[in-house]
Amino acid sequence: MRRSSCVAVILLLGLGIIPATLSAQQPGGSTSGNRGAPSKLGSNYPNPFNPTTTIPFKLESDDVANGGARVTIRIYNVLQQVVAYPDADAYPGGAKPPVNSLLYTDPGSYTAFWDGKDRNGQQVASGLYYIQLIVNGRNGGIRKALVGK
Repeated sequence: MRRSSCVAVILLLGLGIIPATLSAQQPGGSTSGNRGAPSKLGSNYPNPFNPTTTIPFKLESDDVANGGARVTIRIYNVLQQVVAYPDADAYPGGAKPPVNSLLYTDPGSYTAFWDGKDRNGQQVASGLYYIQLIVNGRNGGIRKALVGK
């Protein structure tokens, strides 16, 4: 009985019937919503993707004021577990580090790249995933992404 209700919840989440509420965890344990967050998470492309995707995001001048913007992009599964952090495209210095508390000092449009692998380097299963942008501890948006093989 318990297993069937878990499966039902996962199916309802995947179909978008039950909204998945993800929140950005701030230092000190509080959460924040989208209010006052000028940064924007764009729609990943291609979507659905097989097996890689590009994730655009925009940082406004308000985001980078006072020393820059700390940016994190998290990929979640339908159980709201962090699966991966995509890599930065065109990060200053030519590096492609994971977008996990990266410092951006200039406003503008940026992209991240996800190869469809989890944090252990294993290919994720086909299905629905969520992409969350966090800028300076504020939730900058959540998007759905479909992974196919």
